[in-house]
Order: sequence, then structure tokens, then C-alpha cells
Amino acid sequence: MEKDTSSTIRRAERFQMILIGEGLVVGGIAGLVIVLYRMFLEYAGKWLNMILEFCKGNPIRIAGWFLVLFVLAWLVGKLLKYEPMISGSGIPQLEGEMTGKLDQRWWRVLPAKFLGGFLCLLGGLALGREGPSIQLGAMVGKGVSKGMERGVTEEKYLLTCGASAGLAAAFHAPLAGVMFSLEEVHKNFSVSVLVSVMTASLSADFMASTVMGVDSVFQFQIIRPLPPEYYGMILLLGIVLGVLGAFYNWFTLKVQSFYRNAKGLSVTKKLMIPFLCAGVLGFTMPEFLGSGHALLDYLTTEDVMLGTILFFLAGRFIFSAVCFGSGAPGGIFFPLLVLGGFIGGAFATVGVHYMGLDMMYINNFVVLAMAGYFAAIVRAPLTGIILIFEMTGSLSQMMTLSIVSVVAYVVATLLRSKPIYESLLERILEQRGEEKAVDHGEKVLQNFVVLQGSRLEEALIKEIEWPRNCLIVAVQRGSDEIIPRGGTKLRTGDVIVAMTNEREIAAVHDEMEKLCREVF
Repeated sequence: MEKDTSSTIRRAERFQMILIGEGLVVGGIAGLVIVLYRMFLEYAGKWLNMILEFCKGNPIRIAGWFLVLFVLAWLVGKLLKYEPMISGSGIPQLEGEMTGKLDQRWWRVLPAKFLGGFLCLLGGLALGREGPSIQLGAMVGKGVSKGMERGVTEEKYLLTCGASAGLAAAFHAPLAGVMFSLEEVHKNFSVSVLVSVMTASLSADFMASTVMGVDSVFQFQIIRPLPPEYYGMILLLGIVLGVLGAFYNWFTLKVQSFYRNAKGLSVTKKLMIPFLCAGVLGFTMPEFLGSGHALLDYLTTEDVMLGTILFFLAGRFIFSAVCFGSGAPGGIFFPLLVLGGFIGGAFATVGVHYMGLDMMYINNFVVLAMAGYFAAIVRAPLTGIILIFEMTGSLSQMMTLSIVSVVAYVVATLLRSKPIYESLLERILEQRGEEKAVDHGEKVLQNFVVLQGSRLEEALIKEIEWPRNCLIVAVQRGSDEIIPRGGTKLRTGDVIVAMTNEREIAAVHDEMEKLCREVF
């Protein structure tokens, strides 16, 4: 055991340089996978439009397309039975793996998620590519780790690298990829993981930019920044987004519960519901189908009536929930940005009619609402701010983006709405029963940051009741590494390096997070 422990610590000392090289490998491979995924999804969208145009007005062809949709639902159902971990966006599964509560089989998740996402978009389901891209990237990281025979500690770093690369390649947003993987996935900003994640994210973005181009995802025309006299409206918008974000989380979980509790509905029958809805909408309101990118373009380039905005908002909201609640492989990341944009559009239109807002600022509120809605739902405000900045290519809104994101975050928190991915992970663990990680007897290092106001701040190590089966092996303070002793005083910002057995990862992680969390 002493030999195993010492070798783990020695390798950890060289993590920073080792992980930069490994991050480059993971980023390159993940970037290639996500580029292929994006290309397949683009073909799915084009083929869907061609099929709907071909079938329009011909009852026999329409009936044939509905038959195809049933086949697609059946195929996706087979994929979900083959690998249940591909259900939904994949981000909760990744978070579960990072805390040792889940163990995904990367060689099964990769092809099944890839194909499942393609089939769902071909059928017209209102799902996004970013969640699946993050999961696909993370599974590339896990595959690289297994191929190089890395330990569990190093594997979690590579999972984070892969997640960052996945988002960077999906959205042409390398900084958002870094921030999301650290803020939401790894929940740690240590130097070792930061540099390696940046390497992975940049290499994946370079791969995607080379093939897909360097244009921003959105080409919104922002004429000028909002003047200070409209900042009161920004605060009001933040409150509205916080309330609606909490409602989104509640409604999404309710729809998921409806599917789960419906008697007599197998996995395939559940999937047939959104595929059937997509078939009907395809010949009545095709604008509701797919990720919703075209709807945002329409909102920001045309003079849209308030009633039309509300109609699209309500329709997309319900259809997205029906699609995601069924367990179909696909994300809510982009669809919720679309919903946020339409909330901002509706709010700004009301402002034009009743609050004296100049029409030139409608697009400003669309962009602000996307960031605020994301912050309220996912509870990752920094990621939302940086993501919208990179997706729009505009720096002029950083101040207002920050204001609306913070307000929406605070309101959603006061309403006791849990972050959506945390709630979805709890649902997955409930379905699986015991929260167990696979035990290979390996020693694992985990990093935890001492936050201001926590029980660990200014406390001596000997005064703390540490989790069982947990050994504090180092305290990182800036660029210095301190050998922990009983009399070592912990400070805000210290990174505690804890060692445990693999089977204890989940329990130790949860107890350490409680110790490091702010206490008010």
C-alpha cells in the first residue's frame, strides 16, 4: 500500500506537464469526433427539410414519413436499451462519474450517443448538440485514459479535458468550454487542471474552426450597448428570468416524472411520443423542429409581433420538454438558450410598447436573456456570460450580461430551485438504486478548494473531523505545496489534496464539499 501511495503522489507532482500533453491528445481526438458529429447533424437537418418538402400535400408520402418516424423511435429505443447512459444530454452522467457515483463504458457510449443524437435530429426532435458533444468529448478523454493505462485520479482530469473540448468544438467557444468544465464538471480551478483543460479546449476549437469555419454561432446585430438609463429594466429582466428559470427546472422534472410513472410505456413507446409530435409539427409548424437556431435568427432579424413571440416561446417550451423528458439522446443546453432569447424578445417588445424602450435595443435584451436564463437554470453564471460573448462575438455587453446573470442566479437560488443537471443526476441515481463506484482497490487523489466562510477557513487541520478513509496528503497554496501537519492553518483559496480508495470516492467527495462550502 505504501508503494502504491508513494507512486501516486510522485506522479501527481508531474501532473501539470503530463496533463498538458495528454490534454492536447484528448482535445485533438475529441475535436475530430465533435466535428463529425456536427456534420452529421447538419446533414440530418437538411435531409429533414427535404423530406418534409417532398411529402407535403401527398397523404401517401406523409403516411410513409410517419412510418419512418416509428422506425427511428424504435432504433433509438434499441440504442437506449443497449446503453442507458446515453439518455438525455449526458452532462448529469458525466458529473456522476466525476464524483464516483457512476461508471460509463466509453466504448459503448461513444457510438451509441453519436448515432442516437443523429437519429433524433433527423426525426426533428427539439434537442441540442452541446450536451451530447460534452459527453462524447468526455468519453474520448476516458478512452485515452484507458488506452494509456492511467489511474482514476488522472482519468478524471482527462474527462474534464474532454468535456471542455466537446463544448469548445460544438459552439466555437473555447473559453466557455474551459469555464464550463471547471465551474460545472470539475468544480475546481486548480492550476494543474486549468492549463490542461485550456490546451484541450484550444486544440478542439482549432480542429473545429479548420473544418467548420471561424464565424460566431450567432450573427446578432448589436447596434450599440444599452445606456445606463435602461439598467433598471435589466434588473427586472433578471428577476423574470430567475422565476422562469425555476419554473423551467420544475416543469422539466415534472414531464420526466410523467414519462417515468406512466404505466405500460416501454422505452420505445416513450420515444414514440416526441417522434409522433415531431411528425405532426413537421407538416403544421416546422419552425418548432430541431435545435431552434433558425427561430433565433428570425427573432433578431425581423420585426416580430409580441403575440408571435409568445406563441413560439410557448410551443418550443412544451415541445422541448416533451422531447427531453422521453429520455431521447440530446441536450437542453441550446434549446434553453433559444427559450431565453424569446423571453428577452418578448420582454423587450413589451418595453418598446409600454416602457419607452428604443427598438434598436431589442437584440440587446435577446442576448441578455439568453445568459440570464442559462444562469438561472444551470446555475453556472460565468459560463453563461463567456458563452454568450463567444457565440455572439460581441464584447460590448459584458457589464449588462454580468448584471442580468447575477440577478437571475440569485432569484432562482432564493426560490430554492436546484441546478438542473444536479436534479437530473439525482433522478439517474434514484433509478439505479445504490450509488456505487466500481472498486479496483486503486488510490485516488481529489482536490477541494477552501472557500471563504467555510468551516475550514482559518482552522487547524487537527481541529477538523475529516471523512473516514480519507488522507490529507498536501495543501496547495498558490505555487507552494505544503506538507500538512496537525498545526497547519488552512486559508481561503487553499487546495486540499485528499487521498482515498476508489470505492470511497463518492462518500469522501460529498463530505469534503460540505466542509469546503460557505456557511452563512
